[in-house]
Amino acid sequence: MRKYAPILLAATIAATAVMPATSASAFPGALKTSQTATTSDVTLVVQQSKKQVAQKYKRTKVRFVTDQAPGTVIVDTNNKFLYYVEGNNKATRYGIGVGRDGFGWSGVVKVGRKAEWPSWTPPAEMRRREAKKGRILPVVQEGGEDNPLGARALYLYKGGRDTIFRIHGTNQPWTIGQNMSSGCIRMMNKDVEHLYSRADVGTKVVVVGPGNRQGAVSYNDKGVDFFGNLFGFGG
Repeated sequence: MRKYAPILLAATIAATAVMPATSASAFPGALKTSQTATTSDVTLVVQQSKKQVAQKYKRTKVRFVTDQAPGTVIVDTNNKFLYYVEGNNKATRYGIGVGRDGFGWSGVVKVGRKAEWPSWTPPAEMRRREAKKGRILPVVQEGGEDNPLGARALYLYKGGRDTIFRIHGTNQPWTIGQNMSSGCIRMMNKDVEHLYSRADVGTKVVVVGPGNRQGAVSYNDKGVDFFGNLFGFGG
């Protein structure tokens, strides 16, 4: 049940977005283990894996005005976009999946560490919560194609401490553009690999969402930068 060609195909489709975002204003629930999986579980995964990621959530370069310095990551949880600020009124925009109701958050954090094909250690609270639903989560799951953290993870820290939130890849690309995680910011694997190569440890991450704890942050997505996409400005 762990490897699905349609999932890998969906995660590697590359195209640019044609719809602008509006101005500013990890996990969707584990599948049952292979020992307890039912036919309906398998059917659901196969059906979901056939869904295409909406065009507007595919990586593209946009004209972008902000008061944040180049190299900053801005996460717009309301519109399901993550921006890597390039400077010169440009940014790279990625589609994301965010926290479901009750798991959204906001704030200013930093990338505390990074990992390729990270292992996943679900919090004890999550394991208890999912166990009540009949879904048994592992204490630790090693990295790989079937790992919920996907190909890369950027661990978000506040005041030198791990917030337990991450920006990470996903083996469930159909969740991009949706509120389905437990607070983490999920990206398609190809996108998180792209961001990983650019956002170093120490990168400022501004998460705009419930509570407005990100403070006063100004940004305006002015739509696709056609010349930037054509000539590859900004990497």
